[in-house]
Amino acid sequence: MNMSKKLVAEFLGTFWLVLGGCGSAVLAASFPDVGIGFLGVALAFGLTVLTMAFAIGHISGCHLNPAVSVGLTVGGKFPVRELLPYIAAQILGGVAGAAILYLIASGQPGFETAGFASNGYGEHSPGGYGLVAALVTEVVMTFMFLLIILGATDGRAPVGFAPIAIGLGLTLIHLVSIPVTNTSVNPARSTGVALFQGDWAISQLWLFWIAPFIGSVLAGLVYKWLGKKDHKVVRE
Repeated sequence: MNMSKKLVAEFLGTFWLVLGGCGSAVLAASFPDVGIGFLGVALAFGLTVLTMAFAIGHISGCHLNPAVSVGLTVGGKFPVRELLPYIAAQILGGVAGAAILYLIASGQPGFETAGFASNGYGEHSPGGYGLVAALVTEVVMTFMFLLIILGATDGRAPVGFAPIAIGLGLTLIHLVSIPVTNTSVNPARSTGVALFQGDWAISQLWLFWIAPFIGSVLAGLVYKWLGKKDHKVVRE
């Protein structure tokens, strides 16, 4: 597949993830009586990945996340030479998605960015969780997300079901971690909205780059061993 097409696909996919996932949090979840709540936001994020996996999975692999690209590279499933271009496309897609969301959300009278679906810890955690809890949550959740991706896309896994497993996996991750960090597991998603929140989200953004990368590298290493085919020793 042509590299430029892969990068455009990653841009559009990450654009959709941020617009659909963060958009559900900023727009739909803001109605206290009829809003979609944590469950709805979690499902929205899962659906963005599920729909894009079917739409562009055959074009770019549908990473939509720098941590996913890194984890796949460490796991031996993605070429190193394509890593930086993929990450750049994902970040640009995330920023573009956040920009469109900002344009839509600011059309409401009295609009303020407030949290703008940004990720945070301490006083900026939805549940008031501290730095250590946020760090552990993001590392572990990203680790499990990559484990799901690596396993579901393995050639020995049932064919055609990977998007469903990955989308539902991301939904479950959000159900667990929204109260802690508002769920990142994706540096591009965190960066896009943080730039428009423009205050505390930028100062705390470092965590949502470091933690997902730690989790993804660990998952890549673990699955490289776990998924390795065992060779039987034939004795004469």
